[in-house]
Amino acid sequence: MHPALLSVSHRPWPLPPEPWVMTQSWHDLLFAQWALPKARLRPLIPQELELDSFEGLCWVGVVPFWMSGVRARGIPALPGLSRFAELNVRTYVKFNHRPGVYFFSLDAANYAAVWAARALYHLPYHYADMQVESGAEEIEYTSKRVSGSAEFAGRYGPCGPIKPAQPGSIGHWLTERYCLYCVHRGRLYRGEVHHQPWPLQPAWAEIKVNTMALAAGITIPSEAPLLHFARRLDVLIWPVRRVI
Repeated sequence: MHPALLSVSHRPWPLPPEPWVMTQSWHDLLFAQWALPKARLRPLIPQELELDSFEGLCWVGVVPFWMSGVRARGIPALPGLSRFAELNVRTYVKFNHRPGVYFFSLDAANYAAVWAARALYHLPYHYADMQVESGAEEIEYTSKRVSGSAEFAGRYGPCGPIKPAQPGSIGHWLTERYCLYCVHRGRLYRGEVHHQPWPLQPAWAEIKVNTMALAAGITIPSEAPLLHFARRLDVLIWPVRRVI
């Protein structure tokens, strides 16, 4: 059994009936997130989607990490294609009461992955020059989009024990989401994912450069972000399906 399937009882809805098509493992992930009023984000979100909010505020996340074991079902991980860094800019949405994630951008250090994600998942991927140095206490992370001005540079790491977020908490609301939404040629699609509950830890970060959200037309507040860290998460992915 795939490690991600050890439990499904924490999911807010059942697994999709069709087989998963891709697996990957996410490593050294930082959630750096800022609260914003809904009016700031509404013009940037497809009209088909409802902005989700926690205690009246919407959130934007800048999320650096790296992946390994990226492969299609039934195919072994291929050298040069299965391990690379990724960084996304995201917010939180709903459709028909099903909460999910909406990506403003996803940068990756693998051109083939960028091409495939754009073609098959209709996601706004960009190729970037990225470097990650991973240690037990500190991750050094840099990313610069090859075409454009989106850039991130910083250091971060965990600063406390693993403590899965409890339902009703802001950490749970931000992270325990099991689908993404995208719009392609006027049609709304949903992509399902599955994993075990996030092994969240409190985090620290020194962010030196961060123009990732600004490149998407979002000015983030000057206040320090809410931070969470996760060392590793194994994930299953299903194909996107049209919902309207």
